[in-house]
Amino acid sequence: MNIQRLPVFFIAGLVACVVLLSGCDKLGFGTKQSNALGNRPDLDCIIANDFYAVHFSAYLQPDKNDKNPDPKAAFVPFCQKIPRAGKMFFTADLIDRDIRATPIGIKLVEVEKTGQKAPDDVREIRTVAEIPSKLYPKGAVEAQADVDKTGDYVLYLLIGEAMEDDDKFRIALEVGVDPKGADLPLAAIGGVVALVLLVLGFLVYLHKRRKAAQTNGNGEQP
Repeated sequence: MNIQRLPVFFIAGLVACVVLLSGCDKLGFGTKQSNALGNRPDLDCIIANDFYAVHFSAYLQPDKNDKNPDPKAAFVPFCQKIPRAGKMFFTADLIDRDIRATPIGIKLVEVEKTGQKAPDDVREIRTVAEIPSKLYPKGAVEAQADVDKTGDYVLYLLIGEAMEDDDKFRIALEVGVDPKGADLPLAAIGGVVALVLLVLGFLVYLHKRRKAAQTNGNGEQP
């Protein structure tokens, strides 16, 4: 088939679909990370910046008011989406062995989103918990905090003197959300819908071309 004979709307639509679908990875869709998909046990919660990476887990102490507590609930790991407030335990396994010889401080702060670009995308409201710097030679950084309400939080790992933004390792947390309720990114939805409509439109176009060829009696196939 000669591409020059394809209608302009089909070529433009194809380009648009490619652009929309290629943006899915940038939004975190289709990548192997629990920070988008919640508590999937088959996925690792790996959080990284340009210099450091950690394997992160958060655990919730069972609710004292729960009339039918699940004895296994305290051992259920969460990533960055945590279903409710309460006493939490955080673990971050340092993947980079070099920083195990560097003191690390820990600070959990409640934040509100500003809509700006990082590192100015959040504004600190209050400090919930803070642990002075110390060495973690085994690579397991641990902390706990009483989070008394839902909302947005940031767990900071302050590496060394933490003079640079990259040494203020940020783990964004959402408290009070369903870990399994991550929505499909809008760009991905738009790309899928556009692709379906594009295929249907192209099939209609081929059908009309074949019908017109049969009507003319020349037997030419598009």
